[in-house]
Amino acid sequence: MKPERQDVQEMVRALFTLIDGLERARRKRPDAAALAVLQKIGGQSKLHPSEIAAGLGLHQSTITRHVQSLADKGLVLLKADPNDGRSCTIELTDVGYSELRRLQEIGIDRFSKFVAVWDAEEVRTFTRLLTKLEETKAEVGRQEQGQSGKQWQSQSKGK
Repeated sequence: MKPERQDVQEMVRALFTLIDGLERARRKRPDAAALAVLQKIGGQSKLHPSEIAAGLGLHQSTITRHVQSLADKGLVLLKADPNDGRSCTIELTDVGYSELRRLQEIGIDRFSKFVAVWDAEEVRTFTRLLTKLEETKAEVGRQEQGQSGKQWQSQSKGK
């Protein structure tokens, strides 16, 4: 049975309440921004600032400040890009990897408190549902992107 509109509305309300709370908490924690940047850099090697900005949905000037702060702390290494003299690549140092792991552990400990009264199956079910939501959201995005491309093509042909 498909969800009714009110079911979806309540889910959206709950999701946005959760997201708003997480965003408020992240803004209050100075380590949160560093963690996001370190995670992005740690997940790939030799990223450009523009790639980090795009991946995190932030303005490049914001990333430049974060990356410079991380470099000053010895967490990332900046190297001139041999293919583009105006840019650099960024990678984590060993100290950066250690800091990333430390901040991730703090986050896991915090979320463990959030679900401390849940049983393991509830956590696994919630994880499966969040993953399913992300997958179906991505699929809808791909379909909508394809449709808008088709609309643009048909509009262009009519001119």
